[in-house]
Amino acid sequence: MSGILNSSIGRKFAMALSALFLMVFLLQHFAINILSVFSPDTFNEVSHFMGTFWVIQYVLQPVLIFGVVFHFVMGFVLEYKNWNARQVGYAKTSRSANSTWMSRNMLLTGAVVLAFMILHFIDFWIPEINTKYIVGDTSGLIDPANTESGFRYYEELVHKFHHPLRVGAYVLSFVLLSLHLLHGFNSAFQSVGANNKYTKGLKGFSKVYAIGVPLGFVVIALFHHFTH
Repeated sequence: MSGILNSSIGRKFAMALSALFLMVFLLQHFAINILSVFSPDTFNEVSHFMGTFWVIQYVLQPVLIFGVVFHFVMGFVLEYKNWNARQVGYAKTSRSANSTWMSRNMLLTGAVVLAFMILHFIDFWIPEINTKYIVGDTSGLIDPANTESGFRYYEELVHKFHHPLRVGAYVLSFVLLSLHLLHGFNSAFQSVGANNKYTKGLKGFSKVYAIGVPLGFVVIALFHHFTH
């Protein structure tokens, strides 16, 4: 692994694989969260399954955390090496003329997305870990002493989207995530060699994904904010 990461091509390939992995996770995460708009009960049931099934908790969750950390660290490493290799004159003249705003600001949008993920972890993941593994409550119920109280996941989600500043932070983060994905999706496919006769179709799919999934998360946040 270290040998692969020592080369520029190897680092880009590893970065692309981690990006594609996170895109799959993001789509799965959206598929679960959108249930909260249409069926709170179904959302609760699915959330409880995801939060208690041992394969997800002890196998997939650590892999996901590693993927997140690896992707952002590798992104900063690649950006630093690219910046270090560029000549000042080239950066001032040719770069802006031959590239899009999104490609020139992947580090900026990535940093904002990282800040959002930290907020998201503080809002949801850390309290969940505390409840299950520190407090020792794996029931998922609003009141563990009352089996009729119902699952707590939907109530927690609604509560987080009550404050307008938090909702605004989520909306802004997803807008920048969309910009990040618009460039990153195509770059990931190119890095793994998917720039063949399917390129046109992949570009179309990447635009639908990069705009549609973040927009869906924005709709979820605004829906719960304005209806509760």
